[in-house]
Order: sequence, then C-alpha cells, then structure tokens
Amino acid sequence: MEATTFGYFLTASILLTLAPGPDILYVIAKSLSEGARSGIVLACGLVSGIAFHTALVMLGVAALISSSPTALTALKYFGSAYLLYLAYGAFGSTGKLKIGRAESDRSTAALYQRGVLMNVLNPKVLLFFLAFLPQFLTTGGDVSTSLQIALLGLIFAAQALIVFSIVSMCAARLRQVILKRKNLGAVFGKLEGWVLVIIAVGLFVS
Repeated sequence: MEATTFGYFLTASILLTLAPGPDILYVIAKSLSEGARSGIVLACGLVSGIAFHTALVMLGVAALISSSPTALTALKYFGSAYLLYLAYGAFGSTGKLKIGRAESDRSTAALYQRGVLMNVLNPKVLLFFLAFLPQFLTTGGDVSTSLQIALLGLIFAAQALIVFSIVSMCAARLRQVILKRKNLGAVFGKLEGWVLVIIAVGLFVS
C-alpha cells in the first residue's frame, strides 16, 4: 500500500470511528457506568468483531448476505433483540458502583463476549466493510486482494482499539469527577440501558 493511500485510509478510519455511532456510544456509557477497565474490555470485544467482518469480506460472504433481504432482516432482528436484552439488564442496576473493585475473570470474559456479539450481530458493520475496504485496494501489484483486505481490516481494528481506549479513559475520568453524587450507579445504569435501546431501535428500523 502506498504511503498516500495508507494516510487516506487511516484518516478516514479514525474519523469514522470517532463519529457518533453504536460502538463508541456504548463504550462511553459502559465507561461512565463501570470505569475505564470495563470500557476497554468492551472495546476489545467490539474490535475483535472487526476480524469476523473482515474475514467475511475476504470470503465474499458479505456480498452474499447483503444480496439476501431475508438473511439481512433476520440478522437485524436478532441483533436488535440481543441489544434489548442487554438494555433490560442495564436498567436493573442497583446503583452500587464498582470503582476500586477488580472484576472477576468470568465477568470480564462475559463483557468481552458481549462486545464481540454486538459487533458480529450488527449487519451495518458488515455492509460498511463490504463498501469501505475495497475503496483502498490496489490492482496489479504483488499483494493479493485477500491479503490487502486482511491488512486493511487489521489497521482499522488497531486504530479503533486505540481510539476506543482513549475515549474510555476520558469517560472514566469524567466519572471520577462526579462519583461522589448519590445513586450515581443507578443513573449510569439507566444511561447504559437507554443507549442500548436507542442502538437496538436504530438497527431494527434501518
């Protein structure tokens, strides 16, 4: 990949990652609710889902799914239902903050898995990569198209993890500033729940 093309791709990727969307909104909500560690773990899960979508683009499965209204609709409905399930759990927050408490390996794994599923079950991400990645492919070179797609997906995932981690730490700092207020955990739990509801509705009606 030429330096100019790489620069364009990286700049576009960062701007797209920073744009208000379901992933970054949920990372912010989770970081406000539980701290930077939870936000970063969630981000790792979301970014891992990028590898799944990149692989689908490489294999051509993404084009097949996007051409099937039934498959795409089923994926949207399933993804929306999963997000509403997560929202239901968030609304049940008791208001007990977790600052200073190390999460168990089980809860960390569950949060990571949640991030992966959120990304994998979002057909918009699949269609985005199908449309976005091919724009930066070069032909006639020594590098195969599949390898180029893999490299572009890796670069996008790396910058997304960095951006999400920085956003998560900033949100956690804000949480620390207002941490002393009573019932803050319950408020942030409700915030997380509403963010998930909005994401689910947006996925369902799109």
